[in-house]
Amino acid sequence: MSPSNHDTASPEHIFSGNIYIFHAFDIGDEINLDAVENSDKIITRSYNVPKFIKKYHTPLEIDLPHPHSSSACERVRLHNFGTISLTYKIPFDDTLDEVKENIEAIKNRFIEQSVIDAGSVFKIIKPFVKKAKFFHTKSSYMAIQVDTEPNRLDPNVLKENYSNNIVSMLRFETESLSEYQKEDILDSAIGYFKGDLIIVDTDAAFIYDPDYQEILYLFEFANLQSLELRFFDRLLDQKLNLIYEEKVGKLPFRAYLPFIGSTRKSPVDELGQLKVDIQVIIERMESSIKLVGEPYLSELYELLVDKLDLDGWRKSINQKLEIIGDIQSVIQHKVDSIRGDMLEILIIILIFTELLVGLFGMHK
Repeated sequence: MSPSNHDTASPEHIFSGNIYIFHAFDIGDEINLDAVENSDKIITRSYNVPKFIKKYHTPLEIDLPHPHSSSACERVRLHNFGTISLTYKIPFDDTLDEVKENIEAIKNRFIEQSVIDAGSVFKIIKPFVKKAKFFHTKSSYMAIQVDTEPNRLDPNVLKENYSNNIVSMLRFETESLSEYQKEDILDSAIGYFKGDLIIVDTDAAFIYDPDYQEILYLFEFANLQSLELRFFDRLLDQKLNLIYEEKVGKLPFRAYLPFIGSTRKSPVDELGQLKVDIQVIIERMESSIKLVGEPYLSELYELLVDKLDLDGWRKSINQKLEIIGDIQSVIQHKVDSIRGDMLEILIIILIFTELLVGLFGMHK
C-alpha cells in the first residue's frame, strides 16, 4: 500500500510503538560501582554499550530489587557521579488521538512509580553511596517511539496528517495547539534516512525511526545532564544565600591566627572544594560521550542541549562559580591581611619585650 494512501493516513490509523520514560535521581556525591557489583544483594546485567560511550564512564545496570510490581521498568542504571536512572517502557497499539488523550495520565502514574522504584534501589545501595540522601533532585524525559512497520508512512504525510496530535502529545495537552506553537515544535524535526522523523521538544520527543536504540541512550544521557546541572545550580543558590546572610563570611577568631588558623578547615576552603567538586563532576559527565564521526547523533544531541537548555544551566553555574570564586578571594585576602597584621603585632611585641629586658638589664 502506498504511504500516501488516505486509508493509511486516516485519523483512525492504528499505530504501534512504545512510550519510553526516563527518570533520574541524584542520591549523593558518588556511588562506588565496584562495591555495588560485588554485593550479594545486587543482581547486575550485561548490556551492549553504545560505541559513543567511553568505557570508563560506563554505568552499572542492575535488576530492580525484588519483590516489586513494576513490570514496565525496562532498566535501572547506576552512575558513579551519584545518580540512579530508570527507564520505563509502555507499549501501545492505538490511534495517535487516543495516545494523546492518555499521555498525561501515563506520565503522572510513572512519576509516582519511579519514586517507589528508585527508593527501593537506594535502600540497598545506600552503604556504597558517599553523602547518601534520597533524593536531592529528580528529572524526567519522555520519548514516544512509533513503529515504522508494517505500513511505513512518509514523514511529510505524518506531519501533514498527524502534526496536531504529535505536538499536543509532546506538550501533554489534549487540545490542539496554536499554529505558532505547532510550527515552533515541528522546526526541530530531523531524520537520517528519507523515511525517518524525530521531533525533539522540551519535555518529550517523537521518534519514527527503525534504528532508535542508540537514540534512546542519548535521551537518557541528556536527562542525566539536566538533572546534575539543575542540582548544582540549586546547590550554588543555597551556598550564595548563606553568603548573603553572612553565615559564611564570619570566621572564628582562630582562623585568623598565623600558623594555627591555616591548619584548620575554613569556609574559604569549603568554597574552594565545592568549586572543584562541581567542575570535576561536570567534566566527567561531558566527557562521557564522544560523538566525533557521528554527525547525525551530534545534531540530535545538540537539539537536546538546546531544548533542555543545558547551555543555559551551564552558563548559570559558571556565573555562580565565578561569584563564589570572587567571594573566596575576598575572604582569603581578608584572612591573609588580618594574619599579616597579627604577625606584625607579634613581632612588635617581641621587639618591645626584648627592649624592656635590655633596659632592665642595664639598670641592674
